[in-house]
Amino acid sequence: MNPLTTAQQEIRDAILRLCEPFDAEYWLQKDRVGGFPYDFHEALARAGWLGIAIPEAYGGSGLGIAEAAVMMQAIAESGAGMSGASAIHMNIFGLNPVLEFGTHEQKARMLPPLIAGRERACFAVTEPDTGLNTTQLKLRAERTDDGYVLSGAKTFISTASSVEKMLVLARTTPLEAVRRKTEGLTLFYTDLDRRHVETREIDKMGRKAVDTNQVFIDSLPVPVADRIGEEGRGFHYILQGMNAERILVAAEAIGLGRAALQRAARYARERVVFDRPIGKNQAIQHPLAECWMELEAANLMMLAAAAAFDRGENCGAQANAAKYLAAEACHKTCEVAVMTHGGYGYARQYHVERYLRESYVPRIAPISPQLILCFIAEKVLELPKSY
Repeated sequence: MNPLTTAQQEIRDAILRLCEPFDAEYWLQKDRVGGFPYDFHEALARAGWLGIAIPEAYGGSGLGIAEAAVMMQAIAESGAGMSGASAIHMNIFGLNPVLEFGTHEQKARMLPPLIAGRERACFAVTEPDTGLNTTQLKLRAERTDDGYVLSGAKTFISTASSVEKMLVLARTTPLEAVRRKTEGLTLFYTDLDRRHVETREIDKMGRKAVDTNQVFIDSLPVPVADRIGEEGRGFHYILQGMNAERILVAAEAIGLGRAALQRAARYARERVVFDRPIGKNQAIQHPLAECWMELEAANLMMLAAAAAFDRGENCGAQANAAKYLAAEACHKTCEVAVMTHGGYGYARQYHVERYLRESYVPRIAPISPQLILCFIAEKVLELPKSY
């Protein structure tokens, strides 16, 4: 039974059609030489998809995270994988704090250019010495007469080398001066002014089309008008988008896993060894069948989490579980796809080795599988906190 609504199925079909010109060979070339997929991003902007989860009042479609997840899954499943999904990922969830806590003026100024594709943004939170321990951030935002001046460093910031805007979390009150470690952090959405911001791309094993960077900020002036919400409450604001991001990453991982599974199953049907297709052998059949079941089970958890999010319910457990299950199923499927191809699985022209490299992205980010297990143990099973 198809778990999607009629409207969601129509979104899926439309996205798959839009992705047809950007086939596996397109993404293989991007994987080889790099360079942001501007034509792909422009095609989605032109068709009006970049604002799928942004209210109609600001130029978006006003749909839910469930519909956005269907879209992101279809992009990854088309063969674009994490390269295609990551190229627009920030548009879908990243400005949720602006939607939730920004003023009407900020929404009207910040959201339409993003939807139209005239501007793109990165999400600058992670720092070199803090990792996922966000309350220990050291990037400073010093108050001035007409705004703030930001100085410090961020790392593993996707698209920072190729965007115009950034959503950045900075410390406005020293850690030793706050009552709670979650206080004293402030959120800004502002210009990435390259006179004050240097980006250094990190050479990595996959997803070369979407740059990942070290970011060095030196006395970046930021007007008060670019501060989101109250000073010192930025940590609470970014929490609003975390469940949405986990749901979207889960959807993307499932899409990538499906792309790998489709290629593996087709190869198993067509590859003949010892006068019979290798897909006739249970040693080939059974791992592929397991992968299908695990991907579909993760998909149901993802859809359940998305539905709960759109209803305004607390869905932290479901969102984290969906991300965990989807990422693990995706990685396993991509590995099985490579092994199904045998030696050819190691050849770039068959694409599955690229999918395997990209499958590490949803396993690692935005939160490790180990921390998800800790979260479920503490919040669901009521076990003592372990970290």
